[in-house]
Amino acid sequence: MKIHSINTGNFKLDGGAMFGVVPKSIWNRTNPADQNNLCDWAMRSLIIEQADQLILIDAGIGDKQDDKFFSHFHLSETNLFEQKLNQIGYTKSDFTDVFLTHLHFDHCGGAIQWNKSKTGFEPAFKNANYWSNEQHWSWATQPNAREKASFLVENILPIQESGQLQFIPRTGGLTSQIFDHIDTIFVDGHTESMMLPKISYKGHTLVFMADLLPSIGHIPLPYVMGYDTRPLITLQEKEKFLNEAVKNNYILFFEHDHVNECCTVKHTEKGVRVDQTFQFEDFFN
Repeated sequence: MKIHSINTGNFKLDGGAMFGVVPKSIWNRTNPADQNNLCDWAMRSLIIEQADQLILIDAGIGDKQDDKFFSHFHLSETNLFEQKLNQIGYTKSDFTDVFLTHLHFDHCGGAIQWNKSKTGFEPAFKNANYWSNEQHWSWATQPNAREKASFLVENILPIQESGQLQFIPRTGGLTSQIFDHIDTIFVDGHTESMMLPKISYKGHTLVFMADLLPSIGHIPLPYVMGYDTRPLITLQEKEKFLNEAVKNNYILFFEHDHVNECCTVKHTEKGVRVDQTFQFEDFFN
């Protein structure tokens, strides 16, 4: 197995929305805001090579929407995905699987693209199975008013129409496995049945945090995004996960932290906190 970290682009989101009830005077220390109260965020993915599989975990925001949509998010460096693919010798057609932690636009938008005639949409990874789960798919295709703006039809329905959609089973348990060396952790605080890949790699356990922990600034328990649909469940899920992460020395991989790709955590008198931070490739190479 070989894993590559890749940033599909950077964007900006309102700091208050990203930290919920936590005052700006506190969260601004770890995630400084600009004059418009916007903070910088990454959109990282993982590329996993193993056996005859090439797996992509999350696909960033893509480029389908119009200028008005993208103007809200101040995108930058959105060409990094193609550059990284070229560096490691792959093309989009080489992927066998696309694992989507959830279907919010900044996680799945890049999985669907315009067709050549720009009359409709098609999978960006034409030979890949696209993995979601039945519970989250139903939630995303029948969205509540709170999340409707995050579940864009053009990002979601073309996956099903292509015939490439597959579901990871969630049958009462908290974890499931469809790939060797990769388990799926299900969590429900941010959105229904979000999936976190838990990967055994080079003697370590790496967990792709998606939106359970967008950044190291979200590790303290009360630091919960305003976007979360069930914040009290997020609190419980964070506490359980972080205690497990300390006990088992997990490496946390951050999809959205603009500065820190990875960290380990430790117990302190204030609760679980960051132990060491590092870049993925510095640690594993």
